[in-house]
Amino acid sequence: MRTIVIVGAGGRDFHNFNVVYRDDPDTRVVAFTAAQIPGIDDRTYPAELAGPNYPAGIPIRPEAELDELVRTEQVDEVVFAYSDVTYHQVMERAAVALAAGASFTILGPQATMLPSSKPVVAVCATRTGCGKSQTSRAIARLFSRRGLRVVLVRHPMPYGDLAGMRVQRFASQADIDASHPTIEEREEYELPVAEGLVMYAGVDYAAILRQAEQEADVIVWDGGNNDMPFFRADLTITVADALRPGHELDYHPGEVNLRRADIVVVNKVDSATPDAVAQVVANVHRLNPGATIVRCASPVSLGGGGTLVGRRVLVIEDGPTITHGGMPFGAGTVAARHAGVTDLVDPRPLAVGSIADTYARYPHIGPVLPAMGYGDAQMADLRATIRATGCEVVVNGSPFRLSSVLDVGVPVRDVSYELADVGSPTLAAVLDPWVDRWQPS
Repeated sequence: MRTIVIVGAGGRDFHNFNVVYRDDPDTRVVAFTAAQIPGIDDRTYPAELAGPNYPAGIPIRPEAELDELVRTEQVDEVVFAYSDVTYHQVMERAAVALAAGASFTILGPQATMLPSSKPVVAVCATRTGCGKSQTSRAIARLFSRRGLRVVLVRHPMPYGDLAGMRVQRFASQADIDASHPTIEEREEYELPVAEGLVMYAGVDYAAILRQAEQEADVIVWDGGNNDMPFFRADLTITVADALRPGHELDYHPGEVNLRRADIVVVNKVDSATPDAVAQVVANVHRLNPGATIVRCASPVSLGGGGTLVGRRVLVIEDGPTITHGGMPFGAGTVAARHAGVTDLVDPRPLAVGSIADTYARYPHIGPVLPAMGYGDAQMADLRATIRATGCEVVVNGSPFRLSSVLDVGVPVRDVSYELADVGSPTLAAVLDPWVDRWQPS
């Protein structure tokens, strides 16, 4: 019996267990560890999901306990299973495992990607915040206009009751609200559902895939962070960020996605310098010379009316993009600057509770507020921080309707951003042959 600890962040770790280890009589997974996402440790992966070999479930412990777990449980193998980390960070975890006496493993696509009876388009990225979701929506619109039934399957965000969210299907705002979602879940589910798309998510992706196949001609995998897809793709599209040149070479498993891509979308070329765009394109050519490159922009638009000039403006940004994504600002700041705002209200000195902890953990963040809402307590801290700033207007650069979940006491101007082609080839032109191939008979 081989003893294993899976090092994760509440997503791929569970998928790897379900696919590779759950029914293996020769392995015993003694624990998951959790990092990156606040509040997801000190739980149990429930017996209902873990299967008959684990009648008590599997404990989920903080990653800081990894060394102790390996030693006390006499662990043979540590399996690394999360994303958007530097190669140095990956090898730090490897060093902890090896020093404690265990082997260190990263499971690959052949072991973890599930085959589908329907065509799969996988949208992934080199970093979190590159623009995967807007790319997935653009692809879904293109396919739908050509008569294909499209279902999106989102990378997991299992922050709540794991057994209760085994398979989630969202086809309306009411479906989303009924799941008692975190802000991070709303960011990913609300926009595609508002466009009339069906989105699946959850914990057990074999069950999710079987259900999604029943109502789709094409499945679009909408990735999270820069993780690899959970499904075996017929077409892989990787989004790279021209505002972060070089990151496509330095983060796990973003480089894997780049090397496996059929199409690389180099996004945000409207905001990046020509030299930065050229650097990303050169890196794509070097690592994956057979990939088709599509250049795209991510123009922002600011909802609502009235001038922002001279107002006390607080900008809220997408949480993952400016925390572990490494960006000091995001689309909200771009929209505010375009609207004539020169001095933003700085929330950092006034941050409350877990929001203050976020700034301490990610000191690169600029004078913006990350939309952190992993649970009711953190959402309360977010609201308290907003109110403490004394702002007159909030510019919300996070892709969810802030005013629908928080009463912040001031007007909220939402920012939207969609994928836009720049030059040739366009994304539609590159996808046309695939659409023709997948037309239902």
